[in-house]
Amino acid sequence: MTPPPATAATRIGVDVGGTFTDVVLVVDGDRHTAKVPTTADQSVGVLDGIQKTCDAAGIDPAAIDTFAHAMTVSVNALLERDGATTALVTTAGFGDVLEIARQDRPDLYDLNATKPDPLVPRSRRFEIDERATTAGIEQLVAPDDIRDLADEIAATDAESVAVCLLHAYAHPENEQRVAEVLREELDVPVSASHEVLPEFREFERTGTTAADAYVTPAIRGYLTRLTERATDAGVPEPRVMQANGGIAEGDTVSERAVSTVLSGPAAGVVGAAATAAEPDATTAPSVVTFDMGGTSSDVSLVRDGQAKRTTEAEIDGVPIRTPMVDVTTVGAGGGSIAWVDSGGALRVGPESAGAEPGPACYGRGGDRPTVTDANVVLGYIGDDTALGGELTLDVEAANAVLDDLADEADLADAAAAARGVVRVANATMTRAIRAATVERGHDPREFDLVAFGGAGPMHAAALAADLGMDRVVVPAPAGVLSAYGLLAADETHDAVRTVTQPLVDSDPDDLDAVYDELIESVLTDISEPEAVTIERAADCRYDGQSFELTVAVDDFSPESVAEAFDAAHERAYGYTLSAPVELVNLRVTATIEGSPPAISHDGGGDAVVGGREAVFPTPDGDTGARVSATVYDRSKLAAEATIDGPAILEQAESTTVVPPGWRGRIRSDGALVMRRGDTEGGQ
Repeated sequence: MTPPPATAATRIGVDVGGTFTDVVLVVDGDRHTAKVPTTADQSVGVLDGIQKTCDAAGIDPAAIDTFAHAMTVSVNALLERDGATTALVTTAGFGDVLEIARQDRPDLYDLNATKPDPLVPRSRRFEIDERATTAGIEQLVAPDDIRDLADEIAATDAESVAVCLLHAYAHPENEQRVAEVLREELDVPVSASHEVLPEFREFERTGTTAADAYVTPAIRGYLTRLTERATDAGVPEPRVMQANGGIAEGDTVSERAVSTVLSGPAAGVVGAAATAAEPDATTAPSVVTFDMGGTSSDVSLVRDGQAKRTTEAEIDGVPIRTPMVDVTTVGAGGGSIAWVDSGGALRVGPESAGAEPGPACYGRGGDRPTVTDANVVLGYIGDDTALGGELTLDVEAANAVLDDLADEADLADAAAAARGVVRVANATMTRAIRAATVERGHDPREFDLVAFGGAGPMHAAALAADLGMDRVVVPAPAGVLSAYGLLAADETHDAVRTVTQPLVDSDPDDLDAVYDELIESVLTDISEPEAVTIERAADCRYDGQSFELTVAVDDFSPESVAEAFDAAHERAYGYTLSAPVELVNLRVTATIEGSPPAISHDGGGDAVVGGREAVFPTPDGDTGARVSATVYDRSKLAAEATIDGPAILEQAESTTVVPPGWRGRIRSDGALVMRRGDTEGGQ
């Protein structure tokens, strides 16, 4: 599918990962990329990466016209539990919603299973007398009670406040009063559920609102520091990737901080969708995306050019109910640490060596074996490989830590341990792909695998073979594809409201009025209202079901929505019911279409840089033997060049492995297309 025409503006995208910060700069159609270590204050590494790419392009940072950004500030705060000291205000009698949750167990048969602590401890949960039902307000909140509550909250030194009152999604008047007074009385951010998530389900609404309050100070502080540093360098203020796969202004996401959770993985999926298809394709691609970075691996599904979205996610026990790209994440990345459990089994992750000290082969003091160290020992990465274009590797250090692991795991040698580490990591990532495909009714063999990230192209062929997939696409900017995705992203804003009612009883005029209000709310955040496209949708379910499916709505009528829901249910579950359909939520999405930078590829010159002994598995699955693999400089491979495995393609930000029995072809846009079992002819 042909993308919209790219602008000639000088644009930069920066994606912060757990180990590296990736940068893509496009100047007059030329692409410049960089990887720099992620810093404790992520804004420092971001500006380092901007300066590095500007130096490579020979321009001043002040020449940049637009700056798009994805970061891990919010998800790190949730995972590491180092967000703001947060207070929660709820209706009297509902102070324990966060702990009661859904009353399920993390592990049904583990008598000692424990849940993560809630974001807000009991000592900072406050209850207030008020009551609303779905029919209206039954008890107004007293102004004096709110002011007294403000004094109590102030005494806890809370840095942020979440307000979630019963049924405020339907009748927010009491919650509006509480939030208004607290904002007047307290000099801290206040997140109100009717603004963050006006949907039913008390636990999810309370949890999402608490998460928004928990990460808001960190997001606002980070964006303030980043904007100041960018301004000092003459760079425009950043526009930020949201979890829904759309870009928004920094001020907008500061007001909805929870929308930035998983912004980096979302950018990668957008980049994969923009680069997956052949340049002259007339149809949109359907692919599985596989992003393996330093800390984790992310898997998602793109069907007909559209990333699959969800409104339900959980991060370390915290419900996040906001529109987001549907990403399955596992703790297996290049920096994931390999270890032996108490039963003697080899394990990989989820603990990561990070950027500092990093894997042992980085030579920065790391002394524990990682997946990257294993790839060095197996020969996929050589001592002459410069990760990120400049980081040379210590092969001896990698062999030393894998030797130690071999002794601990009772394996023959470092190579056997390395092969074991890679097989365990691959198994973890294969399960993630199955979770995103097979477990949701999709056959992975019907999709291409788009591999990216610093380590994704190294493992992609092995994963595809395990899943019966025959074709792998590795985009030209594979090592920094999430940063490229920032430049390809649309501007997107979402709004939702619960309107639970039998579909057959729905009044189209009343629902159109709700849609009009939702449209008005999203347009307030749109940068160019004249260019916006509005999409309407509805969440529906059969009477008696607990969860919903989202269907597109053009002109609302009960008959058309019921028909669309039946079709969606058939696709998702393989059957329909004769039960009545219930309308649950109305949704609106406002979009301004982005313009992906054009990717051209010249190549040329002698692409072969040498050979390397590398270990490849044999068909019977043992550790295999070292064979000679041709090493290529990927940037010099001309369009339509073919590469037979075993081969290793190196570029500044990533390495691609073409195993025996696979053949690769370079597309006109520089993407590598690998096919399994196609070593007799062209693609």
